[in-house]
Amino acid sequence: MNQKTFAVVLLVVLFSACKSRQYNSNNKKIEKEANKTNPDFKSYTTLTYIDNFKAVAIEEMNKAGIPASITLAQGIIESGSGNSDLAKYANNHFGIKCTSEWKGKGYLKDDDKKDDCFRVYKDARESYKDHSEFLKRKRYSALFELDKNDYKNWALGLKAAGYATNPRYPDLLINIIEKYQLYQYDQPETETEKLKREDKVFTEINANIPLEKKKFTPVETPPSKQVVKAPDTLRISAPLVNPDLPPAPVYKPSSSKKSSNGTVKQADTTTVYQTPATNSATVAIPADKNYTVQKGDTLYNISKRFNVSVDDIKSLNNLTDAGIKIGQKLILAK
Repeated sequence: MNQKTFAVVLLVVLFSACKSRQYNSNNKKIEKEANKTNPDFKSYTTLTYIDNFKAVAIEEMNKAGIPASITLAQGIIESGSGNSDLAKYANNHFGIKCTSEWKGKGYLKDDDKKDDCFRVYKDARESYKDHSEFLKRKRYSALFELDKNDYKNWALGLKAAGYATNPRYPDLLINIIEKYQLYQYDQPETETEKLKREDKVFTEINANIPLEKKKFTPVETPPSKQVVKAPDTLRISAPLVNPDLPPAPVYKPSSSKKSSNGTVKQADTTTVYQTPATNSATVAIPADKNYTVQKGDTLYNISKRFNVSVDDIKSLNNLTDAGIKIGQKLILAK
């Protein structure tokens, strides 16, 4: 090795050592603050983890529609029932990484690459809230049309939308949910409640679309500024499915049998891939066949409400896209 090459190698080694010390110092500082905030940290069992975080999981379910059972099961898997270093020191229960828009602290840990930056939250509740926000984007949008107690299709849909690379991820979630009976925390919703929730979530997803690259692309350290591309809009004219991925799988009974007392018994279930069904309540078309657009309306929810296809509404009103305005009158029938 000549003198020049040796010098270059030495510089690389020194830089790596310096960087390693910097990262180690960063984590030590965060760990020290966490220990000061919670000096009597006690390891969780899975049961005590569930007991501690079921309330915030239910709260997030009622806001966004993600089954509490799914959120809890993901937390159990991602955080080792709250005992991982990320959960203990960074209050990060879902492994969400730093991005360019993240302004908080980062905890460094080897993952997809060495010393990946993970978000540090002030408490676990903030982590659970951020988990809901993480899922409110275009690639997961079809899942929010599912009932908020449909944990099986949520588990399958997360995998289909690319949430995890493990092919057994849906089974892992479902097995945990059923082993600990987490489905008891899921709650049904009326058709009116579901429609209202969908409108709210899809509005938020639309608002997220122009910022998705900024909000969800992991970076080593969050830069203070980043150029945001011109806004895009998710036009809801059909169930929201990522065209680059297979449609979300839906559990369906493979067969049913009647018992001697006349009740129907469901046979073993099989997985059938199809677009998630939308079962929103429908109402009669007004006598004058017109409807005035209200706040929160989309062509999609209007079509479900009055049982008229989006294409028919667009044709009747000479609409070239799905854009509508509050106060606009729409013809619903000839």
